[in-house]
Amino acid sequence: MQEESYEGIYDNSPFIAWIHNISKNQFKYLNSRIAEIDMGHEMRFIMMIYDNPNISQDGLVNMSGQSKANIAKSLKKLEDEGYIKREVNPKNRRKYMLKTTPKGDDVVPKIRQISKDWEREVGITEDDVELRKRIKEIAINGMNLTEEL
Repeated sequence: MQEESYEGIYDNSPFIAWIHNISKNQFKYLNSRIAEIDMGHEMRFIMMIYDNPNISQDGLVNMSGQSKANIAKSLKKLEDEGYIKREVNPKNRRKYMLKTTPKGDDVVPKIRQISKDWEREVGITEDDVELRKRIKEIAINGMNLTEEL
């Protein structure tokens, strides 16, 4: 198969189309490797909560760029399945702080290892430090640009 036939992405496609393709294929790979864990994009959210204990739902919305409704649905699923818990924020009783449970703490390293396996398989190496840094900068710029929208 020719390179141009994949997903309709061509050299003149927007940069974001390539990023979307990478993300989509990584999730396919993750899901194929951890089929016993019924997660889709929730994997991203559980890792964000694990890395940012006490983050709020609004914090996840800002960090992920997902809608409040999408985040709420994903959090409900993660909570119902025992991966996260919500605690009332003592500084603002109308808001919740999100934390992973022991079950969530157990699954995050597994997801990370599978992600590292995927990166190795597709050719992302430790030498790609500058690439990672630049993509992170672009993501942060995008969050800042759209924060108030």
